[in-house]
Amino acid sequence: MDSSEIPNFGELLAPYLSQVPAEAYPYMLSQLERTAAARYRYWAEEVSEHKAGLLACADSEDEIANRVEALFPPSEEHRELVANLIPAAKETYYRVFTEYTAMEQMKIQENAERQGANAWQALKEAYPDKSSQLDELSEIELSSAQYLTTILL
Repeated sequence: MDSSEIPNFGELLAPYLSQVPAEAYPYMLSQLERTAAARYRYWAEEVSEHKAGLLACADSEDEIANRVEALFPPSEEHRELVANLIPAAKETYYRVFTEYTAMEQMKIQENAERQGANAWQALKEAYPDKSSQLDELSEIELSSAQYLTTILL
């Protein structure tokens, strides 16, 4: 697998992300983090020699989602909107991985974590008062990417 096969997840998920208003965008991202957490739990079962580390990554994805939900509490209307969009977004995300082995899938996810870190950084312009918290979210993303790098070597 070469880097040309790794999608830009922002572009891939744009049809769903574009359907939420700006103030609901962080919440939509938080729900995508939960989707990634489920994926890590799947890999933990598939690649048992890395189970503990992959489960830690899953927990990190949930931690990001929890922090985002606390930082940007969604309205009930936004919760419903995102709940309606997330199944199709999840299917689109998961489809990326279907033709690859678990280790190849984790290579894609390694890159996706770096893209996620950049997404939190991009929100700093809209939310300068939350800059340090967004930096922390990016660091969590990068920690998972670094873990994946170590097992993929």
